[in-house]
Amino acid sequence: MLDLRHLRDAAHAEGGVSRRLFLSYASALAAVPLLGTRVEGRVLRRSAFDRDPFTLGVTSGDPDATGMVLWTRLAPDPLTPDGGMPADLIEVRWEVATDEGMKDLVQQGTTVATPQLAHAVHVEVDGLEPDRWYWYRFRAGDAESPVGRTRTMPERSSLPDRLRFAFASCQHYESGYYTAYEHMANDELDLVFHLGDYIYEGRGRDGQVRKHEGPELETLADYRIRHAQYKTDPMLRAMHQACPWVVTWDDHEFDNNCAGAISEEPDVDPVDFLLRRANAYQAYYEMMPLRRRSLPRGPHMQLYRTVTFGRLANFQVLDTRQYRSDQPNNDRHSPLNEAALDRRNTMLGDRQLGWLHAELLESQSTWNVLAQQVMMAMVGFPSDDGQVIHSMDQWPGYASERMALMRFLQDRKVPNPVVLTGDIHSNWANDLRVDDREPDSPVVASEFVGTSISSGGNGRATLPNLEERLAMNPGVRFFNAQRGYVRCTVTPKSWQSDYQVVEEVTQPGAPVVTKGSFVVEAGRPSIEQS
Repeated sequence: MLDLRHLRDAAHAEGGVSRRLFLSYASALAAVPLLGTRVEGRVLRRSAFDRDPFTLGVTSGDPDATGMVLWTRLAPDPLTPDGGMPADLIEVRWEVATDEGMKDLVQQGTTVATPQLAHAVHVEVDGLEPDRWYWYRFRAGDAESPVGRTRTMPERSSLPDRLRFAFASCQHYESGYYTAYEHMANDELDLVFHLGDYIYEGRGRDGQVRKHEGPELETLADYRIRHAQYKTDPMLRAMHQACPWVVTWDDHEFDNNCAGAISEEPDVDPVDFLLRRANAYQAYYEMMPLRRRSLPRGPHMQLYRTVTFGRLANFQVLDTRQYRSDQPNNDRHSPLNEAALDRRNTMLGDRQLGWLHAELLESQSTWNVLAQQVMMAMVGFPSDDGQVIHSMDQWPGYASERMALMRFLQDRKVPNPVVLTGDIHSNWANDLRVDDREPDSPVVASEFVGTSISSGGNGRATLPNLEERLAMNPGVRFFNAQRGYVRCTVTPKSWQSDYQVVEEVTQPGAPVVTKGSFVVEAGRPSIEQS
């Protein structure tokens, strides 16, 4: 049976669900293939390929102290709905070694790539040694994948000396090249966090740096092809191959500015919208190194989870799209009025928020990190009529829940909270208070906002009237609107974020520049320039 338990959660953002909606949804979703755990039928063990089936590369993700997920997808013709694969079950062999030459194998096995999941493979490896690097590869028939590099996390009871990772977001394929990933691959990172907008759902447009395949995404085939097109980029594939990734989504993996089950467009049938979401979620699972616990059930897919790096850092990976209520004030930039301050507005939903509270209370880590999508600082800018206005799609539109979360961190004395953010196509470093409108109140947490990989084109270093705008927001310690990523070095005593900027993405080969470095000392949440 299809799992419809989450229908009510998905529809709460619309103020309730009618019997007609429930019945029509259940009927329509019956056409969505079940993504079960059984493999039935003849398995092809000696497949012969006339073209490379590993065109989309390999990656790993969601590591813990004894293992990780290893991912690939068989797709000799990746920009077609079936990837150029027959509707057969294909045996895939996997190997893990302690050396890049794959001589010292420590684990190996077989799995089955199924047409239901577009011949994607998610191998959950366990039983490895903590805190060490490994290499891996796949074989299917007579074809062999590239060798990927991955690692396990330190044991939860240990206190590592250092963690070095990067976070990135917003990689619009048409807007520019992925030069940032070319430089990131030289940084010798333990992890990469991708905070959303891995793909964009718009139709292909002429006159851009590159062109999307196909129309605006609606069907499962549409989403599969778009994900595959992004992974044909060699710089993205190389970075995926270099170290494990931890991924979460924002809106464009499904639909711009979606809020729960609510479209930004008027008069969109909620049943059609949820069916489209089921397509988007299945393609996302297929193309990402995610554990089976994230296997989607129709239009529901759990992404919020915890990733630990010993007792040095706990990462709470959040989903600020799937469970949120509708943006207030019709999603227009607005003052923090009654609608924005409404206590019923939720970014996380009750279940995710309760989970987050419990994880923060149980954490024994030096650094407690929220890896999420939209800016948490209550940044405001002047409108033409003299009011101070805020983005309603970001946390100011959910100001009551946001301030309650900051108060929770403060009252429970959660050690060294840090927020990592994407979405906004610009770099920010922000001190966070319970209410950012009260600059004399204590700083509770630090927020590092990373710009886009390519979205928005080349960007610019500054904005008109920037100094005046920053003066209105004393919690903002840094701003830049060029492209790039943020590299972080974490020790038991300090956290340093380096803003790595690529000054041009509309042409390949631009150098990378460290535009700013900012430090937080353990026990002192205020951000300081390095």
